[in-house]
Amino acid sequence: MLTKRFGIEIELTGITKDTAANAVKEIVGGRLQHTRDSYNTIKINAADGRTWKIMNDASIRKQSKWGNTEDRAYSVELVSPILTADDIDKVQEIVRALRASGGKTNSTCGIHIHLDGADHNVQSIKNFINIIASKNDLLYKALQIKEERMRWCKKMDQRLITEIQKKKPKTMQQIKDIWYNERNAGFHSHYDQSRYHFLNLHSYFEGKHTVELRGFNSTLHAGKVKAYILLALAINNQTLTQRKASCKKTQEENEKFAMRIYLNRIGFIGAEYKNYREHLIKHLDGSSAWRFGSDNPKYKKNQKEEK
Repeated sequence: MLTKRFGIEIELTGITKDTAANAVKEIVGGRLQHTRDSYNTIKINAADGRTWKIMNDASIRKQSKWGNTEDRAYSVELVSPILTADDIDKVQEIVRALRASGGKTNSTCGIHIHLDGADHNVQSIKNFINIIASKNDLLYKALQIKEERMRWCKKMDQRLITEIQKKKPKTMQQIKDIWYNERNAGFHSHYDQSRYHFLNLHSYFEGKHTVELRGFNSTLHAGKVKAYILLALAINNQTLTQRKASCKKTQEENEKFAMRIYLNRIGFIGAEYKNYREHLIKHLDGSSAWRFGSDNPKYKKNQKEEK
């Protein structure tokens, strides 16, 4: 699951774009380049030849250390270059540097992870849709997606699922038509409304060929950021390697157990993944060790039978 390329966008506030850019530069080296585009982008041309960006994001509620502010300089979005698994530690270093500089997140900030779509095909894209649909409710609770972010991170469109099941598309164009809910999916602007879902395929269809997962509250906790990256890479790997996927809802009588089993299935196995599993099941109900929790009559019945 760690072989595919990805990119990450982290939204934050509490510090200005200049402060954020200098914090990133401390980690990646290189030089700063200020631009005059509509996002007031500051490029960090790193020592390794790659470029990180600090940009404005209008959806962020801006805050300084003194409270809310209207100053656009406190609207901060970090955009990474193309990364590999070897870069995850560097991302964590950058996150820690941003926090140490005074950066913080609030309920309007999110994290978006873009996954390389080069190896995707019709079946893997259908798998992606079905897997996210089947885990929709579980993921939203596990990731504690805040109400304020729902307009930018909607749940899976039931119409999309129904159409995929009914029409059984055989070509990417047919999936594209269903995604945009029209007979012929023509030109769509960068900010097409279809992009504002947990699973965003607009970024794939508009020519960037990346699949975006938008379902992460922003955080400057380095461990949580790594957990989110690993989850995105693991789900992506599942879509590419699984022959077929069902959109049937996951049995959630014991949420923690269901999530633990799923995480193990997609690669979160062993002590090295323990902390990241904990981050992803922390907010779920139930017992991660027993499908039927210790207070469940079925658990007590099983215990009695074993004796």
